[in-house]
Amino acid sequence: MCGIVGFAGSGDRADLLSMCAAVVHRGPDGQGLFVDDDAKVFLGHRRLAILDIDGGHQPMWNEDGSVGVVFNGEIYNHQDLRRELEPKGHVFRSSHSDTEVLVHGYEEWGEGLPERLNGMFAFAILDRKRMRLFLARDRFGEKPLYYAQKNGLFAFASELDALCAHRDVDRSIDPTALRKLFAYGYIPAPHGLYQGSRKLPGGCHLTVDLRGGAAKSVRYWRFALEPDESLNGAAEPKLVEELRHLLEQAVRRRLISDVPLGVFLSGGVDSSGVLAMTAKSLDPASIQTFTIGFTEPSFDESRFARQVAEQIGTDHHEKRLDLGLARDLVPSVLGRLGEPIGDASILPTYLLSEFTRRHVTVALSGDGGDELFAGYDPFKALAPAALYSRAVPRFVHDGVRRLADLLPLSARNMSLDFKIRRSLIGLSYPRAVWNPVWMAPVEPRDMADLFEEPVRVDDLYDEAIALWDQGGEKSLVDRTLEFFTNFYLQDDILAKVDRAAMMVSLESRAVFLDNDLVAFCQRLPARFKIRNGERKYLLKKALAADLSADVIARPKKGFGVPTAEWLRHLPPGPDAAAPGVRATAVERRWREHRSRSADHRLFLWTWLSLQHSLAGRPAETDRRAA
Repeated sequence: MCGIVGFAGSGDRADLLSMCAAVVHRGPDGQGLFVDDDAKVFLGHRRLAILDIDGGHQPMWNEDGSVGVVFNGEIYNHQDLRRELEPKGHVFRSSHSDTEVLVHGYEEWGEGLPERLNGMFAFAILDRKRMRLFLARDRFGEKPLYYAQKNGLFAFASELDALCAHRDVDRSIDPTALRKLFAYGYIPAPHGLYQGSRKLPGGCHLTVDLRGGAAKSVRYWRFALEPDESLNGAAEPKLVEELRHLLEQAVRRRLISDVPLGVFLSGGVDSSGVLAMTAKSLDPASIQTFTIGFTEPSFDESRFARQVAEQIGTDHHEKRLDLGLARDLVPSVLGRLGEPIGDASILPTYLLSEFTRRHVTVALSGDGGDELFAGYDPFKALAPAALYSRAVPRFVHDGVRRLADLLPLSARNMSLDFKIRRSLIGLSYPRAVWNPVWMAPVEPRDMADLFEEPVRVDDLYDEAIALWDQGGEKSLVDRTLEFFTNFYLQDDILAKVDRAAMMVSLESRAVFLDNDLVAFCQRLPARFKIRNGERKYLLKKALAADLSADVIARPKKGFGVPTAEWLRHLPPGPDAAAPGVRATAVERRWREHRSRSADHRLFLWTWLSLQHSLAGRPAETDRRAA
């Protein structure tokens, strides 16, 4: 796991060093630079050594120095690819470097390389013969890749602050990205917070002509469900065994490491399943597991994680997060995000990563299980939501919402009043935007109050609407799965985990995002994911032999955070300029939330994240620091 930066065109070595300095936390084990002043091409790499510790320095080149790469991530099938490349005449200098596979793989397959990779990655390949840069990001966007393009410059980096460390990158806020932040709670790719920034979406590669400056982006993969409806109850035993095999295989692939590794453990089905599969390959007593707890009982799941760890027999570690610690963490964590994320679980994720890193360098996670197997609350709500939508005329919705607003506010985890209010907000809009509006920090009709001009629903959610329209005859469950996997997973969950873990130089590996396991889920009909209200139906069946019945049956709580109560005590954050936002609207929301007359937790946390992200930007005078 590493940090990569680079540019072609305007700029010099000082810009490159500034960009590298901004990602030193991603790679504390060394720095590599390539500078070609004549061609005006600059590459930088900060290394976190996981594989081939002695020989994996970057940029890494082929035999004649014509193809070089800077790479962030892990390629889990690199040994298979090496065995395929060697008979074709490619000569490897290392014994087991996954980075070197990228160099020779590009020589052999060119732009076809990314679709052959099973892993998490963001890389940039310099092809000196063709004078072009080839950049790619993994299928789900586990590893970040920002870029900027203007006359005379193409720049890229693992993080937004590193991109902005180049003197010529525009750092004025993009109004569209700002509105989308409050519409989704995150900024969906390809948008970036600043006018000069873009995010290469997961499943895409980008080729830049260094002679003329033209850039071409191509989508090589997108998550889309193609259920095989011929699979029925008779197929269930075979599907259970296939899923077990794929889980074991995905874990084994992610156990390859030259440094110590452990497992994030929440006590839920996903992380417990990952641990159970890990225990099939390693001595359970040698496995270290890590959990975060809360002092607020309705949010604390540490006892469940402890129970699973005791049953499997791991070396278990716990840490607790309370209001006092949260108050201390907010400025340092949110100020280092670069791009804001309106997900308060960034704090426990950071704390989990920080104390995990004291023991290991790599941690396996259950991220992706909810998206692939319909684990979130909205999946359970879809059937009653569809019934309500059909039965209740649109003109009655506002009256029902006003009645729901009379319910007493609760700060408990996923309280009934919170679920009812959020459900009714989404149902006030067309089905195509139910999912993003259910999770929105600001619903569309309130945008005019927050910003200085109204915003159309179609403009706020154009990418979600486009995905919905592509769904055709797919079920409501499948369309919802595609939304969560293509948007929420990539730009919230994976972005959050990447930033939190890499702040402390920890590599996190998402087991469920293995290519073969995902392909299995793509052909699995929805009835094997949610059945009679039971979410993750087939996954629970597959893990029933390895986990106790109470773990399998325990209702999902999610990585909830007591944000509503915390925000009544946390300071409002720095006063960073957010163009077009009405200060009076923000102040009113703070007052209403603190007086308990309204629940603005989603908006206020997103606002805090934005304020600290803007305040945490490198100062202009720091951008040339070497």
